Formats: sequence, C-alpha cells, structure tokens
Amino acid sequence: MNYPSKKSKDVEVMEKILITGASSGIGKATAEKLAEMGANLIICARRENILNELKEKLEKQYGIKVKTLVFDVRSYSDVLKNINSLDDEWKKIEILVNNAGLAVGLEKLYEYNMEDVDRMVDTNIKGFTYIANTILPLMIATDKVCTVINIGSVAGEIAYPHGSIYCATKFAVKAISDSMRSELIDKKIKVTNIKPGLVDTEFSLIRFKGDKTKADNVYKGIDPLYAEDIADTVAYIVNLPEKVQITDLSITPLHQANAIHIYKEK
Repeated sequence: MNYPSKKSKDVEVMEKILITGASSGIGKATAEKLAEMGANLIICARRENILNELKEKLEKQYGIKVKTLVFDVRSYSDVLKNINSLDDEWKKIEILVNNAGLAVGLEKLYEYNMEDVDRMVDTNIKGFTYIANTILPLMIATDKVCTVINIGSVAGEIAYPHGSIYCATKFAVKAISDSMRSELIDKKIKVTNIKPGLVDTEFSLIRFKGDKTKADNVYKGIDPLYAEDIADTVAYIVNLPEKVQITDLSITPLHQANAIHIYKEK
C-alpha cells in the first residue's frame, strides 16, 4: 500500500523482527513473507534443524540476515538466556510476532489429561508472557514505533465444547493483549491480537497427537485458511502508517462465522 503523504513503516528498513514458533505453520510462513519483504529476522523454535534450514534458505534467497534461537518458550530461564545472548544490534527489535502456541486433545473438562492441560497453559499463556515480558523493554529502548503481534484465535472469543482449556488460553491472550495495549499507551508500541479461524497447519495433527485421519477431518468440507493467509495479514499490519494501530483482527474462511458456527459441504 502507498501512503505518499503519511509516515509509514517500511519493513524493508526495519532493524529486527523476532518470530516465535518459526519452525512450522504460521510462524514459518510469516518468516518467509517478511524475509521476502527485506526484513532481518530472529527466528525462534525448538527444532534446531528446521530453523537452520530455514535460515539458509531465506538468507540465500532474499539476501537478508537471519539469527536462530533454539529454546522452548515454556522455560523462562531459556527465554532470558537466549534473548540476552543477542548482541546490541540484534536486540533492536521493532516487531514481535508472538506466535508459539498449540492445542492438545479435544476432551470434556473432567476427562482431560493434566499433562495436556499443563502443556497448553505453559505454552499459550506462560510462554507467551515470558516472551512479551522479555522483548518489550528492548522495544521501549529503541524509542521507535514498534509493533507486537499476538497470535490469538477465534476460540478466544467464543468457547466451544471439548476445547475448554485451549479456549481459555486464547481468552487469556486477548486479555493480556488488551492490558498490554493500555499499559503501553504512553509508549511507541502498537499491540495487535490476530484471531485466526480454521487454518490448515500442523495444529490439528498436534491436537490429535499424530492421528492424521482425525486431523484431516477438521478441514473436510470447507476451504480453510492457510498459514500464508495469516502471514499476508501480518505483513499488512507491519506496513501500516505509524499512527495506525489495529487492535483486534479476526480472520476466518468464507464459511466460518466464529469458533462454533462452521458450514461444511457434505
């Protein structure tokens, strides 16, 4: 988009963009999209081999710089150690895509495995918070207009049966995003909560613990979103004029109204 008379943020001259959950799905697609636009990236995930392959591909294809950080967002000490390991130039982070998250299981509340509950809460709420808590001071220190993009879900608007814990974690993402935006109102930091609907990624495969048949059934009868659709949305947001902040953005396939109401062809 072109705003010749307005000051807009050109991703091509960005200092650094940090993306969590960058080894697959929305995180990986976002890294690829922003690299194509000329941004230097800090990509974070647990799977070192995939991050290294992605780094090599993006640097070769787009001539950008990519830093990889291998850690689990569920460990605050690992988050701190890895972020603190960055040199001063790499700490000049202007965009955070707080994306790491997952769903495990689809059960009634009283039937949930507590290990699955802990995994969702520790990743989607605590890990999400660890990242924001660590990166925000670095953003404030840049004294530039920065953007935090939190990847929530339409499940953070309406809870659906058998998804109590996952939905609760995404309600938490919305609550934290809203609080962050208010707390940062006197700073140069925008906070956007993107809430995708059905996106065909590894999400359902992880939810159903590798059961591909169950995972594939989630997307049967509907043309779902793909990770690239969310990446395009992120790219749009980070290229808005500096004065423009999108607070909440829900994005769904054509035949999805919300987390519950979905029309599928038989």
